[in-house]
Amino acid sequence: MHPVIPIGTIYSPHTSIENMPIQPKGAAEFQGMVVVDEQYIDGLQDLAGFSHIYLLYSFHKATRTELLVTPFLDQQTRGVFATRSPLRPNHIGLSIVQLKRIDGNTLYVQGIDVLDGTPLLDIKPYAEKFDAVKNSRSGWMQASEKEIREKRSDSRFS
Repeated sequence: MHPVIPIGTIYSPHTSIENMPIQPKGAAEFQGMVVVDEQYIDGLQDLAGFSHIYLLYSFHKATRTELLVTPFLDQQTRGVFATRSPLRPNHIGLSIVQLKRIDGNTLYVQGIDVLDGTPLLDIKPYAEKFDAVKNSRSGWMQASEKEIREKRSDSRFS
């Protein structure tokens, strides 16, 4: 098994865990940069043709693991794997952001909901034909688009 090592760093205007958007839907106005380590620059070839990308990253400020959590958009305790909580066993996060442009090893993105200085683990292109799921269900999560856009984080996952 290969160890998972960061391939770069995510930069954003979010310098504190508190009051951050809880998902990219709530971060539409926020721009960020993803700086990929120089040794991986060849891997960025052909990425510019995609409008959106997945960022996989380490919740590097998560200090504990909880199997039961109370999500931001709920009052009930849920299993961590039924949430997007950072307190997961492997502290891995996922966000879909808009790719605005690439300049060398720097990706300029829109809709960033990630803490400034977050270690980047991987990038994958969003492909609607692969990734859009029609007739999907969202389990317990019943929040409106407005609630998702407006909800900000607090200290519960610090």
